[in-house]
Amino acid sequence: MGKIYVGIGGWTYEPWRGVFYPDGLSQKKELEFASRALTSIEINGTYYSTFKRNSWEKWRDETPDGFRFSVKASRFCTNRKVLSDERSRESMGMFLNQGLAALGDKLGPVNWQFMATKKFDPEDFEGFLKQLPKEIEGLPLKHALEVRSPTFQTERFYDLARKHNVAIVYAVDEDFPEIDEATADFAYARVMSSREDLDTGLSDDDLDGYVTQARRWAERGDAYVYFIAGAKVRNPGAAKALIARLG
Repeated sequence: MGKIYVGIGGWTYEPWRGVFYPDGLSQKKELEFASRALTSIEINGTYYSTFKRNSWEKWRDETPDGFRFSVKASRFCTNRKVLSDERSRESMGMFLNQGLAALGDKLGPVNWQFMATKKFDPEDFEGFLKQLPKEIEGLPLKHALEVRSPTFQTERFYDLARKHNVAIVYAVDEDFPEIDEATADFAYARVMSSREDLDTGLSDDDLDGYVTQARRWAERGDAYVYFIAGAKVRNPGAAKALIARLG
């Protein structure tokens, strides 16, 4: 059995103050607080910009042992017409070498998110997968693909992901395909359907369903489950409720 990590996207969001973060908590201590209430966080600011190595070191030092960060890849790596050429490789290198390795054993998977307009091109995607490094500064890397076009709902894509031990993100959103395929030795889910009228973001039945799914995913390795978007103000509550149910 793998471990099940549960969390949210980012840790800075003003409406969380008084709902998730206690009143009076300084903003500098938000990560420290969140990392002790949850077991993982997806760093998604990296989709838009880069950070210096000392930022990565600071995040590592502020979080407890056993905590995991996943990292959202730069849009400059994925929002491209051609994914498998040398310019793509250079963008990938710039993203990966900004300081991720400073997280050490707190580094979880990298999420490579593609726009809904990006359609499945078997040759180009295989070229992209071949460029994904297996390690960085001696740290093993795990990769997940978040695809948003229904053209990816095909066995050919699933087989490519299995061949390269890359997870396909299970995305729960009415606008994106839900692909729940075992293609890697870990699983990655992003739930984008929380509701503002529930303190826990989701109904008891929905949460119990994710308990069952997460435990099934963990049979083949670690499972990462994030509550993202939807009614964002409720996502920490959803993550805490799932952690409590998982025990």
